[in-house]
Amino acid sequence: MSLSFSISAQVTTSPKAKSDFWKKVQFGGGFGLGFGSGFTNISLAPSSIYNANQYISIGLGVQYSYLKQKNVFASNMYGGSIIALFNPIQEIQLSAELEQLRVNVDYKGLSSISNDFWNTGLFVGAGYRMENITIGARYNVLFDNDKGVYGDALMPFLRVLF
Repeated sequence: MSLSFSISAQVTTSPKAKSDFWKKVQFGGGFGLGFGSGFTNISLAPSSIYNANQYISIGLGVQYSYLKQKNVFASNMYGGSIIALFNPIQEIQLSAELEQLRVNVDYKGLSSISNDFWNTGLFVGAGYRMENITIGARYNVLFDNDKGVYGDALMPFLRVLF
């Protein structure tokens, strides 16, 4: 009669799987400078987009703008946005964007007046896409001609992502 025991242990270490999250993130945005006779316009609007798959992307953006007309007004605008992109086919990009801006305006003249308010925009858009570049137009469905920061509800756009 015999009795035997067998014990074995094996420790396996597998390499930690790297997340592919950052491989699906693209960065872009806008930068603008405008100068003229007593006029200054400076804007910065970086954004990042996460490509969930080949059809759907979501992202965030921030924005700052400084606008001044000498002896007339000076304005600061800052805020953020959430954007969703849908690519039904490779060449077409549809978008929806919710933008919230804080606007501070100081009017100059015989009496100085300050106006501080929130401006909300809800944009729907469509564009033609060529790899990382999309050119198209977007429409602000919350546009009010008497209020807000934009001169028109329909605006062209050029989106470049890296």
